[in-house]
Amino acid sequence: MNAPAELLKATELAPSLKILLVLTILGLLPAILLTTTSFVRTVVVLSFVRQGVGAGQSPPTQVIMGLAMFLTMFTMSPVVEQIKTTAVDPYQAGKITDMQALDAGSLPLKRFMLRQTREADLKLFYDATNAPLPQTPDDVPMRLAMPAFVISELTTAFQMGVVILLPFLVVDLAVASLLMSMGMMMVPPSTIALPIKLLLFVLVDGWNLVAGSLLRSYS
Repeated sequence: MNAPAELLKATELAPSLKILLVLTILGLLPAILLTTTSFVRTVVVLSFVRQGVGAGQSPPTQVIMGLAMFLTMFTMSPVVEQIKTTAVDPYQAGKITDMQALDAGSLPLKRFMLRQTREADLKLFYDATNAPLPQTPDDVPMRLAMPAFVISELTTAFQMGVVILLPFLVVDLAVASLLMSMGMMMVPPSTIALPIKLLLFVLVDGWNLVAGSLLRSYS
């Protein structure tokens, strides 16, 4: 009757190894949050919005980072719930060991990353390591999934950033052409373009559109 419990106990990590593993995870936690969640795409797109508006440091960097973190928490909540169900709860109940909980918890996160990863980016790292192509997404190791995911996120973020910057670029060009046609070449175009871009952004409810586009891009 006690054989499963004894087997789990025998395969558990030693307390010193547990402490070392926890300290390592805590040290790498910022990098893990940056590279395995939707934070990269979110913060890059929001930075493009601020650059397109051209209002300097408005909104401040702290606000951009805070909004990116909250949007990331909202986007990643289903994945966190899956990790809790498949790894944390069984581990707390004593049904699985430390390493089994780590493997079970990494699986929902890896599936999330692979859904957002382009095949070309993943194949790049497989070609670099000469590793055989996986049969299923679950066969992809995390060491290959993570860098491919980051590259795909940056590519998608820059694609969204181009779409965001185009309307602001049109306004800048129109204002510069108007000032030149009127002979007002000494007036900086940004002085006239900034209020127009802010008004345009407010009228179209820009923050709602940007946040909605980011959330829908992960659905």
